[in-house]
Amino acid sequence: MLFDFERDFAGSLRCIPMIARQKLDIVGIKLSLRQWSRFTREERGQLAEQPCETVAEQAAYRERVAHLIATRSDEPLRPLAVRGLEDWREEGRMPEAVRIQAQADGIAPPTAQQWASLLPLQRFALVKLARSKHENENFVPAMREFGLLQQHAGVLHDAGAHARLPN
Repeated sequence: MLFDFERDFAGSLRCIPMIARQKLDIVGIKLSLRQWSRFTREERGQLAEQPCETVAEQAAYRERVAHLIATRSDEPLRPLAVRGLEDWREEGRMPEAVRIQAQADGIAPPTAQQWASLLPLQRFALVKLARSKHENENFVPAMREFGLLQQHAGVLHDAGAHARLPN
């Protein structure tokens, strides 16, 4: 599954799509773009599609990534340095980083109800985009794609358009 906002850069699987990033985070592996690019197109597709929900699936995913790194890359497997970035799993509490990024982009953050209704991968994407130093330009497109841009008092809150809506 690829989001529309990432099709330009991840559609070819040259970049790591959110679905694979989420799985890598779940299994605690930091994968560089250089390592990712050493995998074959087929292997990258498999990593995007391979299930990673149960403990057994997570162990298999971690083993698969470790094997690919060992056989295709001259870099070692690196564990994720920062743990605790799993607040995307919490339906009942939106991370502050999402609220801060929305405000920085001039849009309203998701409401509690909207946050709770998002799929886990959507929540993961918003958290990742809010915390990313080089990809947060995709935060507003992701919010739009997920149907989260707010209308307040007849004004569309969008980073690029502050137009009055008809009554």
